[in-house]
Amino acid sequence: MLPFFNTSGPCIPGEHYMLPPERRLGDVLALIEERRYFTLHAGRQTGKTTSLMWLERHLNATGRWCALWVDLQTARETPDVQEAMTAIFAAFERTLAFRHPRRPRLEADERTAMLATPKSALLAHLTRLAELDPLPLVLLLDEADGLVGEAMVSFLTQLRHGYIERSLVPFPASVVLVGQRQVRDYAMREEDRKALAWLGTTSPFNITAEATTLGPFTEAEVGELLEQHTTATGQRFSPEAVARIGALGRGHPWLTNALADQIVRRDVTDRAVELTAAHVEAAKETIILERRTHIDSLVARLREERVRRILAPMLVGDRATGDVLDDDFAYVLGLGLLRASGGRYEIANPIYAEVLPRALTYHQQMQIANEPAWYVRPDGSLDMPKLMADWQVFWRKDGHLAADGFHYREAGPHLMLMAFLQRVVNGGGRIEREYALGRGALDLLVEWRGHRHAIELKLRRKTETETEALDQLLRYLDHVGLDEGWLVMFDLRSTMPWDERLTQREVERRGKRVHVVGC
Repeated sequence: MLPFFNTSGPCIPGEHYMLPPERRLGDVLALIEERRYFTLHAGRQTGKTTSLMWLERHLNATGRWCALWVDLQTARETPDVQEAMTAIFAAFERTLAFRHPRRPRLEADERTAMLATPKSALLAHLTRLAELDPLPLVLLLDEADGLVGEAMVSFLTQLRHGYIERSLVPFPASVVLVGQRQVRDYAMREEDRKALAWLGTTSPFNITAEATTLGPFTEAEVGELLEQHTTATGQRFSPEAVARIGALGRGHPWLTNALADQIVRRDVTDRAVELTAAHVEAAKETIILERRTHIDSLVARLREERVRRILAPMLVGDRATGDVLDDDFAYVLGLGLLRASGGRYEIANPIYAEVLPRALTYHQQMQIANEPAWYVRPDGSLDMPKLMADWQVFWRKDGHLAADGFHYREAGPHLMLMAFLQRVVNGGGRIEREYALGRGALDLLVEWRGHRHAIELKLRRKTETETEALDQLLRYLDHVGLDEGWLVMFDLRSTMPWDERLTQREVERRGKRVHVVGC
């Protein structure tokens, strides 16, 4: 059987196309050599488990360490300390019994006796494990951030206690807590944060080690991964296809594999056919519409208040308000929804940038009666004036009320227009979004059968003028190389009558034509 692009579970050498995990783990190996306790965090399906499997094999192969990769998933969402510790003990026993049967381990009655005092059970258990093996013990604890409440507090407290005393009694040399969050984000409730007040400068999970993460694939690595398919099958990805996969996923391992897998396994099974950028675009649309597991988990995160506080302003091009904490940004960055680039925050990749508004507006989009065919001229081009006129009718009748129902209420007008446009372009086009952070605008580029239409969405507030919005749109038109664009101004002044609010007119400015649409 030939290797294939993996989109579920860890990558296995020989079964999947994959890059050497060690490339991404230099910092991790260095911290283990320094006998640190730290977190390794990254978003979903970025290669954490694949990395842990390699780390366990590599460290044990050196003959210098006893490394154990232990999956704590069975203890997640279990606040009771007794239940959580019982599940953790069982996870350790399974690891030792099935993957390391020759390693020394505790007898059943000894484990049972320890669990009689659950708030010290983990401390006693790890002390005995470290005592039984002559090699320094390295623990790779997967899904550690799934622990909650009192169980999570007890888990971290016992680790800290052992860390402090490890020069006096046996205890693991290095502990790596692996998950989607940094350790400071493990405590979500205020009472848990108070209980973990020691997670400041006195924490063994110091801030330098705590920031350890798995980076995305580079452009060259995306090409290298795709080239493995060409070597195995003879089917070639064109340079444009490779570049488009890299651009859409920005090196995210799951997105890279999912795009490639959709193309070669379902869309183009004839290995004599060269794969193009058009194939990549079609695969992207399928992945989004089918809400694959990874995309579905991303959508679930949008319901979290900490995520909403960050993303809602971004959807309208605003800055996060002053009540947003640094920890909120750290949390959303840790989830992989955002990235820092060029001195500013942005949506992590173009696929996420498209998924966010489409997921938030999906049910509204499905209830819009307007058909794509209504806006197609005889020559196949998109009738933008008619489209915008019908949008105004829809906004007045239904859209403004529906916009108030979004969980992301601040972005309601923007989301409603994007739902309307998405309903139309599904008939043969696509929308690219550019979140103009800090200037209160959202730029859209509607691509329809070879033609491009630039639209800027802006909220009209008392302090904002049309002149400012026009200048912003002109800069966007220069950026995308167009001489004509649309400026949609949502008037937030509730006293403004609809007859005065709903307007359309043309403005000539610096050699460019702008259609100003009042809403």
